[in-house]
Amino acid sequence: MPDVLIPNTMPNMMFNKVLIANRGEIVVRIARTLKKLGVTSVAIYSDSDADSPHIRACDEAIALGGQTAAESYLQADRILALAKTHGVQAIIPGYGFLSENADFAERCAHEGIAFIGPTPNQLREFGLKHRARELATAAKVPLAPGSDLLKDLPAALHEAERIGYPIMLKSTAGGGGIGLKRCADEPALIDAFEAVAGMGARFFGDGGVFVERFIDHARHVEVQIFGDGKGSVVALGERDCSLQRRNQKVIEETPAPNLPAKTRAAMLASAERLGESIAYQSAGTVEYIYDAPRDEFYFLEVNTRLQVEHPITEEVTGVDLIEWMVSLAAGVPFELSAPTPHGHAIEVRVYAEEPLRHFQPAPGQLSNVTLPDDKFVRVDTWVETSTTVPAQFDPMLAKIIVTGETRSKALSNLAEALAKTSFDGISTNLPFLRDLLSLPDFVA
Repeated sequence: MPDVLIPNTMPNMMFNKVLIANRGEIVVRIARTLKKLGVTSVAIYSDSDADSPHIRACDEAIALGGQTAAESYLQADRILALAKTHGVQAIIPGYGFLSENADFAERCAHEGIAFIGPTPNQLREFGLKHRARELATAAKVPLAPGSDLLKDLPAALHEAERIGYPIMLKSTAGGGGIGLKRCADEPALIDAFEAVAGMGARFFGDGGVFVERFIDHARHVEVQIFGDGKGSVVALGERDCSLQRRNQKVIEETPAPNLPAKTRAAMLASAERLGESIAYQSAGTVEYIYDAPRDEFYFLEVNTRLQVEHPITEEVTGVDLIEWMVSLAAGVPFELSAPTPHGHAIEVRVYAEEPLRHFQPAPGQLSNVTLPDDKFVRVDTWVETSTTVPAQFDPMLAKIIVTGETRSKALSNLAEALAKTSFDGISTNLPFLRDLLSLPDFVA
């Protein structure tokens, strides 16, 4: 399907009013840049977020109604109708919810509203992992041995035997660690096949699966790219996201530690090559599996949106990725270049959850919030003292981002920042994060 052109009613002029189709900390963060640009920011909110600080961070706020995401932030028709009623020129979704919804991006274009992000076709192409592998192959990006989409279990067993166990069974649609299963042998694959296919169909409306070689002792390294939609793409460095729990990132840092300079250069070049091959537009992330013992990397997937961990790239490059995204969508000229990264940055995600109870969410009211304000710390958050954290949404409270001239200094600064951070009244993963910083494997 050809892409629908993203409109701007005032070419080469900044938008007057932008709606942020999200909630929580990313709304506060986007609103900060919109204010810097002199653009009116519009928040939306569910009934369960009626007192959320993200509403006050914006110039205007619109009630969506509903309690859950399905009843509010995923209501594309209602969001578009409200945007038109309130004179919104553009919608920026951040991450999650509608951020990678190609149909929504296309609807925005048809309604004369700019979608601040990649094109609908790019969202579709990279939204399916098996198609993304095809595009990566065409762009000569290294891939781990894998299969095409599998029609049934016998086909999966045949491909796994060809590739060699252990393998990863993957849903082609979706993300966020959903629809992944490591299979050590044939019985494990037989046991997992229907479950993974069913998960893809249930969560993402696509039950397609494929298999890929599992890389033991792998690291997860991703490259931040930005494209102008005309064929120019720059790589803004890489981020190491290897410290994960249930396939969800916990700590991210840049530059990736102990990554040979030649490998780093090859990784960044391959990400740019992939983006250029499809004239990528806006911010995106090319993710890789890095096999450290072999010093080899393999394509994993492309995230066609802003990443949660984008602040660490901003901190070492000085680039405001939101400003670039908004300017590009508005048709405002800016210099698309890759500054040389300086120093080291690390981000941790603070969640309202109980680590000693299998990390179950811990909603409730915050009786007191204390945050560090040192010059080496950036805090992206949406909560304050007395905020009620609802049970209906992702329990992330804040991102603590620190910088340092070296990795060791950044680690020291992070330990100091976390010691000054508290979210009283509910359980959080702060003790867990503090413990992680002292793990010998992580420090090394």
